[in-house]
Amino acid sequence: MIKKILLAVLVALPMSVAAQKFGIVSADEIFASMPEVTEIQTKLGEASKQYEDEYAKLNEEMQKKFAEYQQLEQDASTPQSIKERRMQEIQDMDKKTQQFLQTAQQDLQRQQQQLMQPVQEKLLNAIKTVGAAQNLVMVFPSEMPAYVSAEVVDITPLVKTQLGVK
Repeated sequence: MIKKILLAVLVALPMSVAAQKFGIVSADEIFASMPEVTEIQTKLGEASKQYEDEYAKLNEEMQKKFAEYQQLEQDASTPQSIKERRMQEIQDMDKKTQQFLQTAQQDLQRQQQQLMQPVQEKLLNAIKTVGAAQNLVMVFPSEMPAYVSAEVVDITPLVKTQLGVK
């Protein structure tokens, strides 16, 4: 009895696989052409510029303090304790500048993730909608497959239309 069931499954399996439709999509191409992505890149560029400007100010201030310190170092009448205090100020300032840089990078990454997530979800939902409308069993990224037969449907243009993207 089990042999008959297995035989029936093995005979039916190739027919069911052959009847299934698969699709491919270039999600990267679509994502890059979405207007939301351009807006996000502009926002992130503006935020990055603000951080760069602030970093430049901090760096300029530190360079100024270092130049003052170098003048103190050459003055033999300046007590060693003052020189050490000034050097400590420079080191503290350098540490704060590095912390600022790290915080800025983390903030930019967080902003990018927050801004991109809804766009990625929108793209994924469009792929799902088109895949379902085309009765596809599975949709693969077109950038990955080593072989694609003629029966595989490229839904990239359909997803672009779904999203209203050119």
